[in-house]
Amino acid sequence: MKSIYHISDSSSVLSPGIVLFKNLVEQNIGTMTDMAGSLQRLRPHCKTHKMVEVAAMVTAAGITKQKCATIAEAEMLVAAGATDVFLAYNIVGPNIRRVVQFRRRFPDVEFSVTGDHQKPLRQLSDACDAAGVEVGVLLDVDTDLGRTGIAMNDEAARIYRLINELPGLNSNGLHCYDGHHHQPSAAERRDGVNQLWARVGAFRDRLVAAGLPVPRVVAGGTPSFPAWAAIADPEIEFSPGTCLLQDAGYGESYEDLDFTPAALVLTRCISRPAPRRVTFDLGSKAVASDPPNGHRVYFPDLPDATAVLQNEEHLVLETEHADRFEPGDELLGIPVHICPTTALHKEVTVIQDGEIAGTWPVVARDRQLTV
Repeated sequence: MKSIYHISDSSSVLSPGIVLFKNLVEQNIGTMTDMAGSLQRLRPHCKTHKMVEVAAMVTAAGITKQKCATIAEAEMLVAAGATDVFLAYNIVGPNIRRVVQFRRRFPDVEFSVTGDHQKPLRQLSDACDAAGVEVGVLLDVDTDLGRTGIAMNDEAARIYRLINELPGLNSNGLHCYDGHHHQPSAAERRDGVNQLWARVGAFRDRLVAAGLPVPRVVAGGTPSFPAWAAIADPEIEFSPGTCLLQDAGYGESYEDLDFTPAALVLTRCISRPAPRRVTFDLGSKAVASDPPNGHRVYFPDLPDATAVLQNEEHLVLETEHADRFEPGDELLGIPVHICPTTALHKEVTVIQDGEIAGTWPVVARDRQLTV
């Protein structure tokens, strides 16, 4: 039986490099939509893949709303056919000018950003009003993650009202990212999300009672996605992202996330320095190094392998099966953290039905495209 990662001829693939199994990406999109229960409640995040072609697969599935973290990603999403783009980032400095430029260049795209402080919001309002454009703003609320966002109190209500009143801005809802809900237990994640929703929902209701529009609550990431999807409120939009490509880290941690890793790194043996050691061309410049050294890649065909050394261009494995390898031999690995891994590569090699189907540029790894 052929492996789901079968490639009939990979001799032309440069290493180290990413090979993207398109069939598995399609499968993951289908799983995501099934879990969501409604296309209208999905707003997947593109920060993991950063590719026009993957974003276009999402829109082709009927999902027109997408989420991003950079202006470059927002521009990429428009190129992929997204008609509702949410830039989930507080806009400051020169990015205020870029947001205005984006809005003028793509006037038919519904476009929103986040904010949690009146100073940059007033600056954004002045710039939008002067340019004759409007931008939606979601109030970024503190979920106890402690990264960005404002506590859901009287001051938060005042800022939301300010967004509603400032010229050039539209109050477009609440942003509720809970990256700290990464408990391995699905029940614990569900409890954490339900407790958070009790607070967010009450704050949303308070704003609505005060006559303020709150059209949406954009919530969660991949780990908390199943918990948010279980809440029936139709105004909640889910923002899983990693699950489109999936990685070994999430696969090991969350049994309730039934997604398949679709982007693997192809590496080649370059040396056999000792009887039990094999050195590959998979250094820290080709795979995410934020997981601890020794826990950055999982090799399905070499499960006993232990990474004993990794430098910028080398990965040294110890394995009882080292004698299987000679210089030039290939090995596929599943990154533990795919998001920063993708951004380390200029392009990916696309595999469809076991054959090389071309390459796709990781276009939004750059911080700026044209805007």
